[in-house]
Amino acid sequence: MERTPGERWVAGVDVGGSGIRLALAPARWPDGLAGARTAELAAPARVSAAAGGQDARALLDHLLPALRGLAGGLPDGAWIGAVAVGATGMALLGRDLAARLPGPLARVTGARQLVLAGDAITAHVGALGADAGVTVAGGTGLVAIGFHPGSGWRRADGWGQLLGDCGSGGWLGRAGLEAALRAYDGRPGGSAPLLAAAERRYGPVTDLPAALQPRPDRAALLAAFAPDVAAAAEQGCPVAAGLLRRAGEEIAATATAAAASAGLPAPDLALTGGLFRLTALHRATLDALAARLPAARLRTPDGPPLLGALRLAVTAPDLPWPLHPPLLTLLAT
Repeated sequence: MERTPGERWVAGVDVGGSGIRLALAPARWPDGLAGARTAELAAPARVSAAAGGQDARALLDHLLPALRGLAGGLPDGAWIGAVAVGATGMALLGRDLAARLPGPLARVTGARQLVLAGDAITAHVGALGADAGVTVAGGTGLVAIGFHPGSGWRRADGWGQLLGDCGSGGWLGRAGLEAALRAYDGRPGGSAPLLAAAERRYGPVTDLPAALQPRPDRAALLAAFAPDVAAAAEQGCPVAAGLLRRAGEEIAATATAAAASAGLPAPDLALTGGLFRLTALHRATLDALAARLPAARLRTPDGPPLLGALRLAVTAPDLPWPLHPPLLTLLAT
């Protein structure tokens, strides 16, 4: 069926551990988020045993109404040509998303192209575009991606809250809560300031196991404590300060691994994501990078992963990046 003459628009979606961000913009639109139609939903990614990973049904329940709202009132003749979704866990836990997203997204938007990408890919494309380099995406989880035209994409960490994401918001929050519980028990390594912060945020710490363990969004709940750890460190808590140093070292080690795997001894390097808004952690990461990867050239990201999703949608189907499932997949809807 021929399209009505008019302007082609694209949609980008960034699904993170703490929420969903969306943008809708003309495909000719300038290289930035200013002027795009955007929305943000406090709907953390949910892991479901029934889905075998990220829960597509739960995501669609939030995503589809928000997309309808953004698409309402488009200019006459305008149409949505492509949707790009970057999701945490896509590479390892994205089977349900890949199976169930295309049909509903096509019906709601009319888009003929769907790009499914790991959040590391959208982070890199948002930060560095198609340039070679290393991007560390830090939020609830943490992953580094190295890209080199000769070697393609090389991922480090991003193994999820139970097995990795070392240095992430979830990792740091959990470590801080462990220090709080050590203080409650009177074990070595405890922190009274972190215990007090945990009780302010969550209530009695004796209730924490029952409150956290059954939750499919527990990684986001753990990450919510990371700012408290950073604040305690700034206020002089040595245990919290030590946790921030460890987080910075883990992040630097992950960035170094991605750079080495991609064959980039002196990479352009971008740090992107809400985690790096924690000033003390950002500082600890830079200190560790100076020791581990001294030849890296730190670059200010062009924009967030949401910009990366839009960039992928704009270039579909002629993507200048290698289509390498499961990190990056192009589907015709």
